[in-house]
Amino acid sequence: MTGSRRAAATLTALVAGTALLLTGCTHDASARPGTSQSVSGADDAQLKDMQDKLDAAESAAAQADADATQNN
Repeated sequence: MTGSRRAAATLTALVAGTALLLTGCTHDASARPGTSQSVSGADDAQLKDMQDKLDAAESAAAQADADATQNN
């Protein structure tokens, strides 16, 4: 696998993972009609964790893009 293909595959995986995080499609996510979500301490912690993961994914995607650009 060439460097640019590896970078593209990494970027694709990161984008897919980010989309899952943003939509809440994780193994423990549940959709319950008729219930509302409130922001509590636990929700704040989860939000911070998701933001940290998003920031890490964006950083990794930028690094993969830089690596792909450098290899070409």
